[in-house]
Amino acid sequence: MTGLLHDWFRRDIEVPLATVVGGPARLKVIVLLACVLGLNAADMATIGAVAAPLERALQIGNVEIGWLVAVPTGMGALVTLPFGALADRIHRTRLLVITIAVWSLAMAVGGAATSYSMLLWSRLFLGAAIAASTPAVISLTGDFFRPGERGRIFGYILAGELIGVAVGFLISGNVAAIASWRFAFWILAGLGGILAAVIWRLLPEPARGGQSQIPVGAAEVPGVELSHATPDTAPAEACSADAAANEIKEKVDQRHIEPHDSLLHRDPANMSLWQAVRYVLSIRTFRGLVIASALGYFYFTGLRTFAIVFMRDRFELGQAVASTVSVVMGLGAVGGVLLTGRLGDALIARGRLNGRVLMGAAAYLIATAAFLPGLLVGSLYIAAPFFVIAAAGIGGANPVVDAARLDVIPSRLWGRAEGVRSALRLGLVAIAPPLFGYVSTWFGAEHRGISTPTPGSSSAGTGLEQTFLIMLLPLAAAGLLLLFRAAKTYPRDVATAIAVERARQPEQ
Repeated sequence: MTGLLHDWFRRDIEVPLATVVGGPARLKVIVLLACVLGLNAADMATIGAVAAPLERALQIGNVEIGWLVAVPTGMGALVTLPFGALADRIHRTRLLVITIAVWSLAMAVGGAATSYSMLLWSRLFLGAAIAASTPAVISLTGDFFRPGERGRIFGYILAGELIGVAVGFLISGNVAAIASWRFAFWILAGLGGILAAVIWRLLPEPARGGQSQIPVGAAEVPGVELSHATPDTAPAEACSADAAANEIKEKVDQRHIEPHDSLLHRDPANMSLWQAVRYVLSIRTFRGLVIASALGYFYFTGLRTFAIVFMRDRFELGQAVASTVSVVMGLGAVGGVLLTGRLGDALIARGRLNGRVLMGAAAYLIATAAFLPGLLVGSLYIAAPFFVIAAAGIGGANPVVDAARLDVIPSRLWGRAEGVRSALRLGLVAIAPPLFGYVSTWFGAEHRGISTPTPGSSSAGTGLEQTFLIMLLPLAAAGLLLLFRAAKTYPRDVATAIAVERARQPEQ
């Protein structure tokens, strides 16, 4: 039986997926990095999925549930900068293994919590572990894959984040309904331990700057040991022999786009942390992308935290049904991340250099437009298609925005730049759950908890409906910021990043 299952998995799943992404080596890296993001997302979604059992067990309300998401996010915002610096200087895959192990331990402790304060403390340590993983994932992606295809690759990897949300909603929500919210935490802790062991065995450390880019059809993942890839012995190699042929650089050269002279005479490899922070924040496109991404994640985090609560009370669904329906509609986000990454890369291939930024703007604006009717109608059957489109938009913005950020940053600053981005994003995202919770209780003041409403009563659902509508304003602002600002500054900032890499070439 085991042999038959293995043959079926390889024939019908592994081989077709490897064909789509460009070979088994590429599939291995994409799946592992996607699982890291998926694990983090599953935790955050689990809080929303088990909100009702948590409130009953610990005697808390919407605001306290919001703090369970805000505390680890805020902790991540505080420590992500030093972890971003580490991602630029040490063995990134080992960093991932350590942080995932710490994450799993914190989840296990959270599942054993006997009070709200104990659960909150466990999530403080969990937030520190989450902060270390994202810069490492972004930096590894940049080194394993070519610039011209990163939008598509980020789409695959970020699909893992959304699948993690689905796992948190579906598995954790149903486990909580059948058994206990504690088992939902412990299941994720076990999955984290398995992932740490797999990454330790299967994911090598790539050379920095592009020398370990995985060619299409490769069977093995190229990598180097730490002793061969320290900052002193591995300068920025992004201008390797084949780099001159990549799509973005060709288009910058063809259009004779001039770089910013003021940013050319700095050596990214030798910058201190605070010099790197000032450098990346001086890049106008980077600032616009970071702010837009933070606004998008702000809405997504509030939505993810309270989606099941909203579905239960707005449409009078049970816990298991609300979890399942939320997952089904959230599949639109998976489609969005897979589609926009490809479209952004295609626009660049067709000569639209700022195609990724334009796709990000379109995704945020489409999400805003689709959420409006979805939140206003009273029928689940009518609202569901709008929610699917909105999910596709809010999820689809991320791969193109992430790829565009790497385009405007020299490769030796990818980890620290992601630390800056994460600090700013997490700082804003940290306030989303308690703010959504507070506003929802203000609109539905008589329904502070999540007890089952009486027929015809949906005060919590109404409060969340008004909250989701008001919070659409920052989501729309994210799309407009990309459309009218970042799209204009992007070409010259890309040219500057390329010039900085080329300035380092004689030293290699």
